[in-house]
Amino acid sequence: MARSGRRARGATIIDVAAHAGVSPMTVSRVINGRPGVRPASQAAVLAAIDALAYTPNAAARSLVTSSELKIGVIYSNPSAAFMSEFLTGVFEEASARGARLILLKGAEGKPPPDAAVEDLVASGVSGLILTPPLGESPALLRVLRKAGLPMAAVGAYGSEDAICVRIDDRQAAYETTRHLLDLGHRRIGFIVGNPDQTATAERMAGFYAAVREVEAVEASIAQGDFSYASGLAAGELLLSKTPPPTAILASNDDMAAAVVSVAHRRHLDVPRELNVAGFDDTTAAVMLWPPLTTVHQPVRALAAEALRLLVAEIGSQAKGPRPTQDHVLPHTLIQRQSTAPCT
Repeated sequence: MARSGRRARGATIIDVAAHAGVSPMTVSRVINGRPGVRPASQAAVLAAIDALAYTPNAAARSLVTSSELKIGVIYSNPSAAFMSEFLTGVFEEASARGARLILLKGAEGKPPPDAAVEDLVASGVSGLILTPPLGESPALLRVLRKAGLPMAAVGAYGSEDAICVRIDDRQAAYETTRHLLDLGHRRIGFIVGNPDQTATAERMAGFYAAVREVEAVEASIAQGDFSYASGLAAGELLLSKTPPPTAILASNDDMAAAVVSVAHRRHLDVPRELNVAGFDDTTAAVMLWPPLTTVHQPVRALAAEALRLLVAEIGSQAKGPRPTQDHVLPHTLIQRQSTAPCT
């Protein structure tokens, strides 16, 4: 995982806990004069505070206390499978850290109304997590920027306002396209995702990078928006071409599953007459026949990492603007029965 550097800062509550050999909760109890801390642990915390020259601040004092640490999760994504994985990951991490989550949903991939976002901020949340595509929504970020809260955005690129947690979309799409090319396919369709997301452009760039490496490839493009319905329309468009593609790569599993449905309706055998590959490795990839070859994007891990980094940011004493934080988790190409050598 790649991590960008940060400016020098003072010790945090997490540093004190590590130095003292106790939990951040124990440090918080000592700082706030709460009961329930053994004398030996209290002495270790005080010694760590002295050794690290730690000075508590308001954010650090609220760290990891379930009654005070509240995280807002703003989400809106047309893929139900993606959201299921995301919410599972963020809930599991929040439970482990004793954090309370407050959810706010937008409609059809759009941000919630400004008033709802302002109400969420006013509720006393300590930080915010944004799902794709909201981490790159200028309108939402403009509202949140005024709040000055720490933010983490999954699937976003290079935001000045938030910690970004993602995979290498370009490389993942390149590897999947190369897989189809190596199987002998030379007529390949590609279904593009939401045009407002950087990940969409990165996946298209990876697709074209692979196509340019092989001669005599006929590439066909269809626009989608990551929804199943858009995958149906894109699949119909691509398979109506003369001659049609022998392989189609969709920018997520929902759209790939829709292409398989279109193929079945046209009495095309997958993978003998048409190869289909997806992206994400959600439950949609294995709940149809044949199961999808797809990029395993660790959605649960991305969500959990976003929350972990956000909690650390809340507990940090760093002041002022920070360098962009871009965290890249590994992906894996999962080969299943929806792809096979071109015949």
